[in-house]
Amino acid sequence: MPVSYAQKPLLGKLTLTSHISAETGLHIGGGGENLDIGGLDKPIIRDPLTKYPYLPGSSIKGKLRSILERLLNKPLNRTGGSGTWRYESDDLADGFTEVENGHFVTYEGARTCQISRLFGSTGGSKFWLPIETARDEGLYEENRNNPTLTIQNQNCIRINRGRNAPARLIIRDSHLVPESAEKLKQVDTGLYMTEWKFENGIDRVTAAANPRQLERVPAGSKFQFELVYTVEDANQAIEDLQNIAIALAILEDDALGGHGSRGYGKIRFQHFNFSYRSLAQYRQITNPSGTSDIQPFQPIADTQALLNNFGSLRDYIQRLLPGNES
Repeated sequence: MPVSYAQKPLLGKLTLTSHISAETGLHIGGGGENLDIGGLDKPIIRDPLTKYPYLPGSSIKGKLRSILERLLNKPLNRTGGSGTWRYESDDLADGFTEVENGHFVTYEGARTCQISRLFGSTGGSKFWLPIETARDEGLYEENRNNPTLTIQNQNCIRINRGRNAPARLIIRDSHLVPESAEKLKQVDTGLYMTEWKFENGIDRVTAAANPRQLERVPAGSKFQFELVYTVEDANQAIEDLQNIAIALAILEDDALGGHGSRGYGKIRFQHFNFSYRSLAQYRQITNPSGTSDIQPFQPIADTQALLNNFGSLRDYIQRLLPGNES
């Protein structure tokens, strides 16, 4: 695999903060399940130091990714184990994933793929590239003895190992806002800061009951949400942020965490704040005569206002990107 000596560009960092408000009880499972008589069947995840419930960034990011995969109609070309499939760019360049013998799925290279440049991708194994693309990408020589095949009227060669692409999107763990934490400490359910949810599955044939007890974060709880987007390409930044805004709105009409089809996990994003710091501003931090202030955008109340005002947000970002600074 040829080594690329070109560093990925860094133009700046755009940060979005918000509050996540649980509209219904919310369950994101943690470890520690036990078989104690009368114990919980499914406890939630908690901070190991404070024992406060929190929302893992991995759970939020995974949900946003699955939403965008459906929104952008991405094919399922990579098995995730346990019979599940997901979308992944097998390489930086466009090619074909062989999902089974003789069946190929077209994937978009991570350089341009709207999913992979946001969430990152892990190079595939034994995928196919058009021969001319393989030559241009410097992948042909090490794979020249591999099989060739005509796929969708293109002469292709099998590539043994694809190249990874790092994510541009960071989503932090979301911890309780202080006011919400104080309110949850007063909850008197027998559990610390959470509630029991008793459910009873009924066999439709025998009418036998299958009781279970789940732990939930109560409705009304609020968490601090933070998202950081690394600007690498000024032309792609607007499209990426638009996809993020749409995914946040769709998530509100979906569910976060487990058991969403049974009413869990309805959330709302409130009080959006955007700020941007360019590479030049980072460099000015060590310059006493310079300024490194983050340039904020006016607060936005909720996702509906975010979508309605995206044109203004787009103009704000475009003014701050290299070559357009005021």
